[in-house]
Amino acid sequence: MNSANNFLPEHPHLPTIVTSRLHLRWLTPADIPALFTVFSDPAVMRYWSRTPMTAEAEAAALQAQIAEYFASRSLFQWGVARRTDDVVIGTCTLYSLSSTNQHAGIGYALSSAHWRQGYGSEAVAALVEFAFTELSLHRLEADVDPRNTASRRCLERLGFQQEGYQRERYYLYEEWQDAVLYGLLRSEYRLASSLG
Repeated sequence: MNSANNFLPEHPHLPTIVTSRLHLRWLTPADIPALFTVFSDPAVMRYWSRTPMTAEAEAAALQAQIAEYFASRSLFQWGVARRTDDVVIGTCTLYSLSSTNQHAGIGYALSSAHWRQGYGSEAVAALVEFAFTELSLHRLEADVDPRNTASRRCLERLGFQQEGYQRERYYLYEEWQDAVLYGLLRSEYRLASSLG
C-alpha cells in the first residue's frame, strides 16, 4: 500500500457520487448486513478473487478494513445504494492507488438480485468519471475472468481496451482461473466523452 498518496486530503470519508438512480457512498456499520448479502452470494463471488463469506463477522471486518484503507488513501470502496431507499446493493472500488503513477485498479460487485437492470454500468461509469475528473488519474485498469462476459461488456462500453491475458492467474473453487487485463487512459475517456 502506498501511504504517500494524498488523494482527497480534506475528506474525513469518501465523498458521495450521485447518479440518476444511485448513490455511491461511504459504508457504515449499518451497512454490514447488506455487505454480507452481496459478498456471501455464490453467483456474485464466482468471478471474485475470494470465496463467498459465510458469516456476518466477515462483512463487519470488511467494513472496518474499508475505513482503514481509506484513512491511508490506499483503497477507496464505495457502497452502491439505490436512491429510492438507500439500501446498499453492491460496491465499487479504486484500489492500488498511486499518486506517483496516477493510476488505480477498478473493481465492482453487485448483488445478483439486481443484475441486468443497468445498475452496474451506471455505478462503474460514475466511478470512472470521478477517477479521471476529481482524482485526476491518468490510467485505470481492471482484470476480469474471461468467462465473466457481463463485466467485460461493461468495461468495453466505457472504452476500456483489452491489453493482455494472464493464464491461470487465480486459484479458486479448486481450479486455476485466467484473467483478462483491461486499461483506459484519461485521454481516451475525454475523447469518448466529447464524441458521445
